[in-house]
Amino acid sequence: MKSILQLFLLLFFINSAIFANDFREVFKFSLKKDEQKKILVKYDDKNNKEFIFRWTLYINDGLVTLYKYDDCVAQNVLYLNHKNQSLRVKLRNSGQDYYNPPYFLLKFKEFDFKKNKAKFELYLYDDKMQIRLKFLKNKN
Repeated sequence: MKSILQLFLLLFFINSAIFANDFREVFKFSLKKDEQKKILVKYDDKNNKEFIFRWTLYINDGLVTLYKYDDCVAQNVLYLNHKNQSLRVKLRNSGQDYYNPPYFLLKFKEFDFKKNKAKFELYLYDDKMQIRLKFLKNKN
């Protein structure tokens, strides 16, 4: 019985090491309807790009989101407890890192009906440590 337990623990730790979290940073934020979140993505001294994100409608458990990055404008519908719960944004051209370009994953976590706010988590994947994010303040 003891050897089975030891084997189980060994397999558990090997599994944890293999499937470890590859995300460099995790950011949490919440937004009201049509409130924008602006993030400056820096990866060279010369290359700075702005990511602008907002949501416009929450209906039938779906959150309609809009974002703009690198002259690309997109609309997504994100759902809680569904496989369509997040969106992935590639942050720079692949170049030499064809298989591992840096990106972030924006995940819809919760909707607060009392405050009419959506809560998000942003996961940054950047194994070469090339990307720096700066959260910009909204101008009212």
